[in-house]
Amino acid sequence: MAFSSIFRRSALPLARSVRARSRTFHSATSAVVGGVEKQSLGGHHFVVRPHFIIPFSRFSTASSSKPSADASLLGVLQSEIDCAEEPKNADEIIPEGFSFEIQDNPGERTILLERNYKDEIIKVEVDLPSNPDDEAEDDNDDQDKEESTVPVCIPMIVSISKGNGQCLEFGITAYADEITIDTLSIKNPESSEDQLAYEGPDFGDLDENLQKAFHKYLEIRGIKPSTTNFLFDYMRNKDEKEYVQWLVNIKNFVEK
Repeated sequence: MAFSSIFRRSALPLARSVRARSRTFHSATSAVVGGVEKQSLGGHHFVVRPHFIIPFSRFSTASSSKPSADASLLGVLQSEIDCAEEPKNADEIIPEGFSFEIQDNPGERTILLERNYKDEIIKVEVDLPSNPDDEAEDDNDDQDKEESTVPVCIPMIVSISKGNGQCLEFGITAYADEITIDTLSIKNPESSEDQLAYEGPDFGDLDENLQKAFHKYLEIRGIKPSTTNFLFDYMRNKDEKEYVQWLVNIKNFVEK
């Protein structure tokens, strides 16, 4: 009991001294060691843990940059776009005597030609140039290029219709200065899809004079080498434009 009384009496001045120190902080000497503030007052040493101020940093939930693989892909795509956009051939001028109206929708691989001839409506669907050799697997590219005898061609479908709804349809492959007829059939809009219509023999099996007559039939309707040669250049340019736009679309997707 006596010890407790002595402790309370001795602690009272100490507590008063601490309260006084908090009001007159300039009278105390202080030092910060290892992040802990040590203060001395009246021969007594106190350890006071300071209030640390943690700086606020802004963090974004989104990544500040693309993954390295995406960034690399974007760089290659942009390089290819820049290369593909280098001027090669100017837009082809429609030659004199070209009697078709051209319907060219960006993003589509085909174009549609259309014209009227007497009481007929002639439509021609033109596909991009192709080379059968490109689809083959080559073990020796240089040798195959030297031995290749298959020229580039453009596939076309010519449809000639009259007022009764029927149409004569030609499947055509156009080469440089040459047009070949691959198929020939007559389409009847009233025929059911379930019916297997007779489509005639292979065009190459027809009499030679009949083949020549069909070629002449198409020629006077505008399907001739001067037309297809212009279409070669036109479709090559279209192929380049569609390729660039395809690259741009992919780049825009990756950037999102």
